[in-house]
Amino acid sequence: MQPHIEGGYFVETDRDSHRVPNPFLLQEAIAQPAHIASQTAQGKHLTRAASTTIFYLITPKSPLGAFHRNRGRTVHTLHRGRGRYVIVHANEVMRSYDENDAAAGGKEGRKARVETFVVGKDLEKGERLQWIVDGGKYKASFLLPDEEGREGSEGLLISEVCWLDVQLLFNANCGFDQTVVPGFEYEDHDFMRQARLERLVTAEQAKELQWLMRKDA
Repeated sequence: MQPHIEGGYFVETDRDSHRVPNPFLLQEAIAQPAHIASQTAQGKHLTRAASTTIFYLITPKSPLGAFHRNRGRTVHTLHRGRGRYVIVHANEVMRSYDENDAAAGGKEGRKARVETFVVGKDLEKGERLQWIVDGGKYKASFLLPDEEGREGSEGLLISEVCWLDVQLLFNANCGFDQTVVPGFEYEDHDFMRQARLERLVTAEQAKELQWLMRKDA
């Protein structure tokens, strides 16, 4: 495994060699038509791998996955350990995904919903073995002890599969008549910034969540 820019470690276990048209271009084209025309002319962003899969690990030496979001849907499956996820549902209040747009924060001043849950194997206590994070939502994760009430952890190991959020096709008025599963690319990823956090959530929540930010954010 190698260090991940979000914190923790990862290894890519599959990247489909089949390429599909980039479904995120439609959303960008609506928000920034001139920019996308320029990028298209240069041959950039036109396709994605049909799907990608990784293992992701956080450990006592690197126990935090900092707040970030992806454009596409990601399906997570637990393999080992326990952790807590925090989701800021930015896509429910932001006008668009575009970085420049949502410096304005939520629609009409609305604040984003914040959700948190434990991933682990104790289903009777509500822990989750599998969870899905749709595109445009910010997520962060941190390590918990393997057993509640005790110290120590061997690390949290999960797998992540990148998928297309089907709602994207309809919200962007896309003419596709099939579902595709584009793989992960770093250009479809960004970190939560302090100014955006302060606009998306209340001042009290921003103060509470600040430690989950990447250090240089």
